[in-house]
Amino acid sequence: MPTLSIVPLTGIPEVRAGDELVGLLLDAAAAADLTLVDGDVLVVSSKIVSKSLGLWADSTVKGAAVVSQTVRVVAERMTGDKVTQIVRSTAGPIMAAAGVDASNTGGRDAVLLLPADPDAEAEHLRVALLAATGLRRLGVVVSDTAGRPWRFGQTDFALGAAGIEVVDDLRGGVDADGRPLSVTARAVGDELAAAADLVKGKADAIPAAVVRGTEWALADRGPGARALIRAGREDWFDYGRAEAVRAALGIEPGEGIAEQIGIPTVGTEDVASRLGRAVAVALVGAPDVGIDVGGSVVTVSSPSSYQLGVAVARLEVALWGEGLTAEVPDDVAGLDLRLEIRDR
Repeated sequence: MPTLSIVPLTGIPEVRAGDELVGLLLDAAAAADLTLVDGDVLVVSSKIVSKSLGLWADSTVKGAAVVSQTVRVVAERMTGDKVTQIVRSTAGPIMAAAGVDASNTGGRDAVLLLPADPDAEAEHLRVALLAATGLRRLGVVVSDTAGRPWRFGQTDFALGAAGIEVVDDLRGGVDADGRPLSVTARAVGDELAAAADLVKGKADAIPAAVVRGTEWALADRGPGARALIRAGREDWFDYGRAEAVRAALGIEPGEGIAEQIGIPTVGTEDVASRLGRAVAVALVGAPDVGIDVGGSVVTVSSPSSYQLGVAVARLEVALWGEGLTAEVPDDVAGLDLRLEIRDR
């Protein structure tokens, strides 16, 4: 049976801009009486990579830092008195606040940004480690932490990678019972990052670990961790639940109009708040329509039957995105329509 060992590299000092990480990593390995061998994989926290590159931003303008690291907003929610955004980051993955982080900053009142090209940083470390050790085959994973859809809590994943096959694609093979495998592709890069995190932790100041026993995962260089990112038609979660509805009605997350209309809040909200946002969204595409809200009753008025139909359709969709529904009468007479609103 294959055996896996994971050794934390302790004693690495606070990393400063310009520090040479390879020397710090090898010193820590020597202090742990560990000699790197061909086939080893070093998992290194992105935090010390960012520190060595001097990727700092002023903590008082974290919002601007997040914007600078954002390709596209996927979802946004009010959390307390601030807006938290899930975005596609310039570093590649979809993450909360683009990975901009104020934790483990060595007491510095600033936030850290992710490397713009994590795969290139992983390759730089790999090449330098090979040169310093004389070895021929090493893997490097630059790890970071993120949450996942459908699952509570955070785990480490491969932000950057070099020298490993980040995906073990088993499609076209068979399982232990001889049945064909048609969808199974193991995210080896993420598994290595998560395994190393079991000894690195988040509060123990251990930013690196050596994983031994996964020689089968090594490659000459490998495709990099960006190969793990789903985008385009493969991305089934291009928007958050509420954002998908709002975007279909012309309200893109992250834009000023989304903030004007109101951003959904994490947790339970009353019907009035959700109804107010739905009405505001509906009116964006129906400027000549009047919508009057009286408790749980909404009256829609329009100068034409066509515009009335458009407005009611938009309102029904917007209500659905807020977890509400409208009881629409079968017969409509005139250009006014009265709707009963209730929880979906």
